[in-house]
Amino acid sequence: MASSLDTARTLQSRLGKRDLRDRADIETFVQAFYTRLLVDPELAPLFLDVAAIDLDKHVPIICDYWQKLLFGDTSYQRHTMNKHRAIDAKHPFTRRHFELWTHYFIATMDGQFQGPVAEKAKRIALRIAHNMSERLAEQHAAQFAT
Repeated sequence: MASSLDTARTLQSRLGKRDLRDRADIETFVQAFYTRLLVDPELAPLFLDVAAIDLDKHVPIICDYWQKLLFGDTSYQRHTMNKHRAIDAKHPFTRRHFELWTHYFIATMDGQFQGPVAEKAKRIALRIAHNMSERLAEQHAAQFAT
């Protein structure tokens, strides 16, 4: 008799999508995500001009980050907020930036993967965008108050 996990995998394979399973899946997702993000006229300048990311260096770091969040890997040890504060100081992020980022994240995930880990990734992405947006807005308000 097939387990419920086997049944879920069979159903997902019929639908053409499966869940995120490992680092290779994260890399596939991150590459597709940045392919979409870096052609957006509002977001691309933030990443390419303001943050001046080098994708060859950036993608492995982002994969480490998501591997930590999704699978508990401990190789990512950076402070994400500090990096974004430095970018925000050069060119302030807006709520629209975070809305676009989450739109591309969810659309890319939904286009490639389906399952509990993919759903977890989307929930985490929404929480990250919300928290970062709120923290940066608080920082902006504090700067104007002084």
